[in-house]
Amino acid sequence: MRRSFDGLLALVREFLGEQDDPLAGHLFVFRNKSGDRIEILWWDRDGLAIFYKRLEEGGFAFPTPPADAKQIELTAADLQLVLQGIDPAKVHRSQRYSRPALSG
Repeated sequence: MRRSFDGLLALVREFLGEQDDPLAGHLFVFRNKSGDRIEILWWDRDGLAIFYKRLEEGGFAFPTPPADAKQIELTAADLQLVLQGIDPAKVHRSQRYSRPALSG
């Protein structure tokens, strides 16, 4: 958790390769090993912003990634839950509309 703007951006660029533009407005969330600190890197149209949060007790509960995954993708709602101390995996979600597959 010692990296600043350029260090975090370099990590993101290395991980994404040519797949995606790190300056497209996505949030990139980094968590330390003990899970009590996070840094969020965000490009805000005219510059990078870093948000940092350290918990005095407990840790951030992220969804468990698959065994071979190096990353997970969170929705904005799931990130909000994580920041509020709620484990997204334990949240009951109501059934929502799902568009049927097109038959061809």
